[in-house]
Amino acid sequence: MNTTRKASFTKILIANRGEIACRVIKTAHRLGYSTVAVYSEADAQARHVELADEAVCIGPAPVSESYLNIDAIIAAAKATGANAVHPGYGFLSENATFAARCDAEDICFIGPPIGAIELMGSKRESKIAMLAANVPCIPGYEGDHQDESFLLKEAQRICLPLMIKASAGGGGRGMRRVDRTEDIQESLQRARSEAENAFGSGELILERAVDSARHVEIQVFGDTHGNYVFLGERDCSMQRRHQKVVEEAPSPAVTPEIRRAMGAAAVKAAQACKYVGAGTVEFLLDQKGEFYFLEMNTRLQVEHPVTEMITGEDLVEWQIRVARGERLPKLQEEITLTGHAIEVRLYAEDPANQFLPQTGDVLVWQPAPEDLARSDHGLKAGVPISRFYDPMLAKIICHGDTREDALRKLERALRQTVLMGVTHNKGFLLDLLATQTFRDGEATTNFIALHYGNEGWHRTDHLEESLTVAALALNEQPFPHAGSTGNLARFPQRTVLLQSGETDYSITSTLTGESNNTGERNNTRVSITTKEATTKEQTTKQFSAQLLRLDNDKLHYRWEGVNKSARIKLVDDQIHVDLGHGPRVFENHTHRPPQSQDGAGSGILKAPMDGAVTAVMVTVGETVSKGQTLLVIEAMKMEHLVRADLDGVVEEIIVQKGQQVKGKQRLGNLKANP
Repeated sequence: MNTTRKASFTKILIANRGEIACRVIKTAHRLGYSTVAVYSEADAQARHVELADEAVCIGPAPVSESYLNIDAIIAAAKATGANAVHPGYGFLSENATFAARCDAEDICFIGPPIGAIELMGSKRESKIAMLAANVPCIPGYEGDHQDESFLLKEAQRICLPLMIKASAGGGGRGMRRVDRTEDIQESLQRARSEAENAFGSGELILERAVDSARHVEIQVFGDTHGNYVFLGERDCSMQRRHQKVVEEAPSPAVTPEIRRAMGAAAVKAAQACKYVGAGTVEFLLDQKGEFYFLEMNTRLQVEHPVTEMITGEDLVEWQIRVARGERLPKLQEEITLTGHAIEVRLYAEDPANQFLPQTGDVLVWQPAPEDLARSDHGLKAGVPISRFYDPMLAKIICHGDTREDALRKLERALRQTVLMGVTHNKGFLLDLLATQTFRDGEATTNFIALHYGNEGWHRTDHLEESLTVAALALNEQPFPHAGSTGNLARFPQRTVLLQSGETDYSITSTLTGESNNTGERNNTRVSITTKEATTKEQTTKQFSAQLLRLDNDKLHYRWEGVNKSARIKLVDDQIHVDLGHGPRVFENHTHRPPQSQDGAGSGILKAPMDGAVTAVMVTVGETVSKGQTLLVIEAMKMEHLVRADLDGVVEEIIVQKGQQVKGKQRLGNLKANP
């Protein structure tokens, strides 16, 4: 941002995508600005493109060819007459080269001065500046002597446990914790190598590890007139692999005294780099109430909505006003904090598989009611979740008079948020919010790792009820042969065969009473037999259920005497069921040929997720064995093997090496041996 003159602009280009682009567009429109969206070829149907007044395609799906392509973004601004750019967060938001290019092109960069971006982009240099400004810092080494033997000596001086961090790093990359002396050298080498690959710089800093700490950050703002304020703190301690999952404001661990001291330190940090606009100063808060500077993020944060909710301020509006050269809307004594706000991040990831990112088509998307929760998102039904971008899909934020009020609202909002078609972490979030440690406000940065361990989170809740709902829905579907209606009123007993993972389920529904005069279906006895593929053990349980009515994708039912409702979606041979705790997906095997049951496969080859075919290892007519690798799909920087699920012959292969495929897309077919 050019701080030497007052900026004037009428049209804002948002150099980002997804939920943050949608969020910035909303405020810009409210303030009367025209907006321009930029999008990659993969995002042509995205929500942010739809919301903006104009939109420009800036290149292919990979970020290096689109959202990180400075020339393309500047060209889009020139072509549309956009005279300001809001960078959102991520991508180019903290890129000094991009900010300088905007300035050179006479485009207002709605962000901090170039010098502040450069200084705070280096953990080493920013820490030196903070020490000079008397901002509390973690003891360690932040000098420019980067020889490995010297760093080894410094590590031994600092003592264990030790944190090794990439100076240019972020998101946990180039970061290593060391607890044993014999691991220091290898950790230095690995951190440097990862830093060079990720950031183009192998520069490192060393710090004493602060155990059982809280991650607390302060929202700061500065203007071109020398005014600085802080707008309370946010607690971001709920993290997994250094990525935030839950954020709240204010922090349950921060007293008014700590807040004043931490806020004053954050303002010192902003003043030290002559900061302008929105910034966040991150601290570690230890068990004794001592806090230490971590870094300063020179942009709007993902978690800014919780600050907006407790202050009643629109931080994007503040950014725009400050970029125009105005004074801050409020001074420190005018800022008040009211109530409590909590935010959760909805990720396309598999909590049961090391939180690996997931892809898929959005089949159903329904955010929680607006009077209950704020949902910042970029989702649309029918638009795929791409493998090219960050897996964060949405943020769900609730405010209450107290922390308990906010938490109660958030749990209800999550249950009423429906997303089907891609594996996500809604169920995990509900489980996390229910832990006593979080409810007591005592979670630290290592809580998720300690509580869930290396195994991740595996669902065990409401399985039989979900299977019953699936069976009730499928019982209303026609049989494959002509002339049959398929409902239980005509066929008083039906069996549905479903599969989830390696487990098969047989759900037999039997009528136990007559229809009543209200139109409700007959009472039903449901018998569920579970067969584990690995152990071959079978268990059978019985339940009472009743289908009340089916309204499109919403099924109303009675389960063990209690009336309830669930969201369902039938797509080909899959049925998605969400009772409110997160969707389960079952494969419907009811009408598969007989040879596909009793442990044999279907012979249908399907892509496990969106990706690229990197190897086709068989040809049509080739004899294959069950378990043999037939194709390799690369997705999310991992290889996924497509194996034969039966002994037979390759009947058809309809893809080739290099082809992009969608999750569940049919790749070919096997014919079982007679």
